[in-house]
Amino acid sequence: MPDSETGGYSDYLTEPALQESPVSAVPAAPGRRLVLLVFIIALLVALAALASSASRWKKEVIVRDFIVDGVSIIPERELLSRMADYKGANLQELDADELKQRIKRLPYLRDAVISKELNGIVRVKVVEREPVALAIIGRSTMVIDREGFLLPWRKEVAIRFPDLFSIARVSRLTIADNGLQQLDRRDVALILQFLDALSKSDYARLLVKEFHLAANNLSWCIAVQAPTRFIIGNDGNFKEKLKKFEIFWQKVVSKKGFGFYDTVDLRFKERIFTTQSSPPEAQVGSNPVIIRQE
Repeated sequence: MPDSETGGYSDYLTEPALQESPVSAVPAAPGRRLVLLVFIIALLVALAALASSASRWKKEVIVRDFIVDGVSIIPERELLSRMADYKGANLQELDADELKQRIKRLPYLRDAVISKELNGIVRVKVVEREPVALAIIGRSTMVIDREGFLLPWRKEVAIRFPDLFSIARVSRLTIADNGLQQLDRRDVALILQFLDALSKSDYARLLVKEFHLAANNLSWCIAVQAPTRFIIGNDGNFKEKLKKFEIFWQKVVSKKGFGFYDTVDLRFKERIFTTQSSPPEAQVGSNPVIIRQE
């Protein structure tokens, strides 16, 4: 067949076919973009409306109640009474730092973590001070915490810490920023070292009942049923000294009985110096007792 005939027929078939594809595809892309744009705008409007509504709702939420966690010494009612004025206040405007400072006036409260919940509940996680010993000051008994603060005696302390050791002759005190009296840091370190060694001893912890602070390396302790002063000093090595105390108690006190000695000096290596409980004119210096630790 001649080209003239086939060419005309071919053009008639192919040209419209080539033109249909772009004509039908072009309108589809702008349509999809338009729908997507409308959807995004609608979503942003909805989110903005939701945020605005949530903001208005938050401003209307009030403090309904307080939930306290972590108390064992501080009575919960005492803590709640400190926060009662904030009940009914706007939750969003509640100043957590201000509330914390208000409740930290309680002597046994060391720290607190305050969180606000959207249902109007304020949760208070309490960190209490840790009692480590009792302080005998005149006729009063107070509690010493791990940082050396003096705290008022409470029956809750006796329930939770029934075996607190007694510290006498507490004298070096300062007023801390929180208004509490605090022991000198050197005395605090000395007490903690002694208590740690005492807790790890074989049976000295069952015999020693009081620790007396004294200057010039003369701090001493007394044991149950015995008025004797066991001088252990202020220079540490309490583990070794308490071991010597145990040996002396086994080998000497158990045989001679309580009250035979006025002082027993445990500060020297492999020797213990003693003075007997007798009239001054009958005493001639100190009597050394040589011991060897097994």
